Order: sequence, then C-alpha cells, then structure tokens
Amino acid sequence: MTMRGPSAEALATLETQLDQSIGEVGTRKAAEVGDDLFAVSQVLRSTPSLRRVLTDASIEGPAKQELVRQLFDGKVDAISMVLIGTAVGRRWTAGRDLADALEALSEIAVARSAGDNVGRVVDELFAVAQVVSANPELRDALSDPARSVDDKVALVDGLLSGKALAATVTLVKQALAGTYRTVPVALATYQRVAARVQQQRVATVLSARPLSEDDRTRLGAALSRQYGRQIHLNVQVDPELIGGLRVEIGDDVIDGSVLNRLAEARRALAG
Repeated sequence: MTMRGPSAEALATLETQLDQSIGEVGTRKAAEVGDDLFAVSQVLRSTPSLRRVLTDASIEGPAKQELVRQLFDGKVDAISMVLIGTAVGRRWTAGRDLADALEALSEIAVARSAGDNVGRVVDELFAVAQVVSANPELRDALSDPARSVDDKVALVDGLLSGKALAATVTLVKQALAGTYRTVPVALATYQRVAARVQQQRVATVLSARPLSEDDRTRLGAALSRQYGRQIHLNVQVDPELIGGLRVEIGDDVIDGSVLNRLAEARRALAG
C-alpha cells in the first residue's frame, strides 16, 4: 500500500509502535493482534459513517479515541486497542487510509507471529501463488464475487490445512477479503511484507532449469551485495527461457535469459 503525506507519516509511526509492542511481549500475541487489526479495518470499510468520523480532522483526537474505546474495548487485545487509539489520533491524507493502514499493520503482525519461521512463510505464500496461477478453476473460484467469503475460506482450508504454517493460512484468508485487486496481488504483497520483517527483499527468479543449492547461494550473495541487504529467492522453473535467468526485484528486472538475448539479436538485425 502506497501512502502520501500525513498518512505515510502516521503509518511509519504505527509500524514502529507495533514492532516495539511485539518486541516486548514476543510473538505469542502477534497473531491475535493481526486478527484484531484486520477485523477493525473491515469494520471501518463497511461502516462509512464511522470511518468519516474517525478521520475527520475537525474532531479532536481524544474524542475519537474515546469512541473507539467504547466500540472495541474488551473485544480486541490491549496492544491492538492502543494501536487503534494511536491511529485515530493521527491525521490521514484520505479517509480510506486509516482502514488501509490497519490492514497493513495486521499483515506485519501476522508475519511476526511466525517467529523464526518467517522465511518459511515467504516460501509458502510463493507456493500458494504458483498453485493459484497454475489452476484457472481455483483462481476463478477465489475471485468469484458470487461466492461468499466463508465459501472461499473453506477452499483455502481444504488446500492448506496441515500443510502450511498458521501465519500463511491467515494471510491467504485475508487475501480473500482485503483491499487488494486480486488474490495473486495480495499474495505477492504479503511475500514482500514477510521478507521485510526479517530485513530482506524478495527476488522472483525465473530459470530454465532447477537451481542447485550452490547456484542459489551464489545468486543470493551476488544480489545481496548489489542491493545492500539480504535477498530471499523465490525460484520458478520456466523452460521457455531456453537458458539463463530472469530476476525481478520490485520494479527492477535483470534479464539474462537466452530468450531475451535472442530477442535483442532480432532487434539488432532489424535495425
């Protein structure tokens, strides 16, 4: 989620507060906080009148904080309550940004709940994204507006039950009801969020053949040197590349595939 002005400043403050809170209590509370924040973000989206009041700059922060206390106290964890109070006390560039920020915080909290297994969450989200991409019927079922969210959640449970970490399952379910345009877009975002939790960036690597562990280690080290931080590799085999690699990191594309070199040769010959 991209935010500007006061909303960006508010989200940065809330992320710091979330990190400090989870750091004090450990990851055991993170999953509950993530669920709370996502649920409240959904309430704000479904209740425009409440959203307008809580983002109205003409209303004093304490009054808005008292309102959310009356609405949510006893229904969410104490850490969640403090974060929500901070959020409504801030200024927001657009009314929708408050709900978007709470959803973004929920993603971080859920990823943090995996503890030392955050890297596994990134891998599992990538695997789920590949399964969805390779199965049009599943992709259509998860995006069908005629299906209820509960029906889609049942599909996810059938797909992932006993096969993935709880944090992964939670995030995939959030992808069904959150603000992202499609489930694949949500899953790609969650991968970046989970990687950022462990101070990493995600690189999607398309390779003409499976990479050995040595290949992965060398590629990861080279990319880490280039980008100045650890890189989490998601490797996908694509025989159509013929040979070589295509690496995507954010908006950057490093295309060293044979297919790309052939295309460049054709352009050169065409003048």
